Amino acid sequence: MKVTIRNKDSFWYFSQLFDIPLVLIETSNPGLDPTNLHVGQRVNIPGYILSNYTIKNGDTLWKIAINRKIPMDALFLVNPFVNQYSLLVGQQIFIPERLQDYIVQDVNHYTYEKMCQDLEQLIDVYPFIVRQTIGHSVMGKDLVELQLGIGDKQVHVDGSFHANEWITTPVIMRFLNQYVLSLTNNVSIRGIYMLPMYIDTSFSLVPMVNPDGVNLVLNGSDAAGSYKQFVLNLNNQQDDFSNWKANIKGVDLNNQYPALWNIEADRKPTTPQPRDYPGPHPLSEPESITMAELARTRNFTRLNAFHTQGKEFYWGFEGSEPPISAIIAEEYARVSGYTAVRYLDSYAGYKDWFIQEFKNPGFTIELGSGMNPLSIKKFPEIYQESLGIMLANLYL
Repeated sequence: MKVTIRNKDSFWYFSQLFDIPLVLIETSNPGLDPTNLHVGQRVNIPGYILSNYTIKNGDTLWKIAINRKIPMDALFLVNPFVNQYSLLVGQQIFIPERLQDYIVQDVNHYTYEKMCQDLEQLIDVYPFIVRQTIGHSVMGKDLVELQLGIGDKQVHVDGSFHANEWITTPVIMRFLNQYVLSLTNNVSIRGIYMLPMYIDTSFSLVPMVNPDGVNLVLNGSDAAGSYKQFVLNLNNQQDDFSNWKANIKGVDLNNQYPALWNIEADRKPTTPQPRDYPGPHPLSEPESITMAELARTRNFTRLNAFHTQGKEFYWGFEGSEPPISAIIAEEYARVSGYTAVRYLDSYAGYKDWFIQEFKNPGFTIELGSGMNPLSIKKFPEIYQESLGIMLANLYL
């Protein structure tokens, strides 16, 4: 919701008027200097939307404010040209409403386009979410990173490295939505109030690393564009791509990193496949290159890569993991019920490379159980299991 600055208005006043933390108003308006505001400037008020209201017989702004439990001046602010003393039946005014429902509602068949639509709405209501394009997929789709929080501690989570593990994307998106809802409504998540987390931690999220692959799994070969015949050839001319993990070029993006990549290359397919082909060399694909560059340009304290399935997570790599990784693993296991596994006979993954390169804690989280792609009916259970890990990422 946008409002127009009047004489003597301030961010602090808007914070009091709408009961929104001052820091959220400041970070929702990065182009404005809070010490030098001018009449007529437009200001984002996060967490609110404007609804239309038709004046009825006997209405006054005072009665509307009482009935809606909103301050009178909030009505004046969003209706600057309305004369409170001459309201007319049938006249249209705006009502500022605090949003209390999820924007990320429809998590079924969660395509790249559905994610982008949800992001557009989220950022419109919560402009303190910072969105940037960090790279592009093979087919040119934006690889989107979201940032939330202003602290020095930087933590990262990503999803859908593997195409048929797309359920990890709405898990991340729903948590983002719950996080911002809790901030603007001053409610806790499992007893944890999120404003201190926002102040202390910078949270990086890449909800969909492999958008081309996700759309292929969900929409079939028509989603492959010029790669249609190529993917059909790899998939035995079948249009059921539920077994497809790779990017659109048949490269497994989580076998792409220079962390004992040669071991994977020696025992995995040597040509493009729906799954497991590590590519012609490490970091051959734009998606894996983008994620490596993201880690190199940030100082991530911790990294989580969300996958499915198994209800377990992996936290070590060749002894390069720091001692604190074991402590974090214990907490992850406690809050999720998942099994902590230190070492696995698998290499060249994103978390493997992250641990090797930066000697910081990295985790591959295998959400849920069953056969990929997991049924969307399991989403509520999977989300609740992942929620503890998401929160631990912020408070640890």
